[in-house]
Amino acid sequence: MRREEPCETITVTVTFLRMDSPPINRAPAMPWASRTERVMRPTVGFYRYLYNTVGADYVWWLRRIMPDADLARLLDDPSLEVHVLYKDGEPAGFFELDARYGTSVNLSYFGLMPHMIGTGAGPGFLRQAVDAAWRNGPRTVTVNTCTADHPRALPNYLLAGFKPLRAVQEIWDVPMHLGMRIPAHLRV
Repeated sequence: MRREEPCETITVTVTFLRMDSPPINRAPAMPWASRTERVMRPTVGFYRYLYNTVGADYVWWLRRIMPDADLARLLDDPSLEVHVLYKDGEPAGFFELDARYGTSVNLSYFGLMPHMIGTGAGPGFLRQAVDAAWRNGPRTVTVNTCTADHPRALPNYLLAGFKPLRAVQEIWDVPMHLGMRIPAHLRV
């Protein structure tokens, strides 16, 4: 008999958004010299570094529990793109685009490294993600965010041109062994 893993139960509101055409307005330029590079077939270790570091304060936990072999298969799929923002030679953020389903591209993950929060890089980097998503001519680009994400996530998606479709409340059982910091406003 397998024992249930201890979890912390949290409640989040997830907002689903969509963009039906490329935005016309230009986002502000990056406030400092940088480059964004697509990483072809990132290693599991590098991806986990990006995901775990960017998502540490926002309860990004699903990929943390994904077995390495499953994550490696996902990262090997040519319909999944990982792009890394670099400043002064080190990662400053990343985004992931998922075009595996139909004619839509999903901005699955987007975020900055903790030391880059508050530098003004978010809007310009988000515009790079949106432009990359539209590059292959999808019908729509989608994204979702939740109340566990940075408080500026939803306003930034709206400013970038995404339109809200719906919001749903979800209950998440976050495995305690991950050691995630759970914000008090999410606790059940």
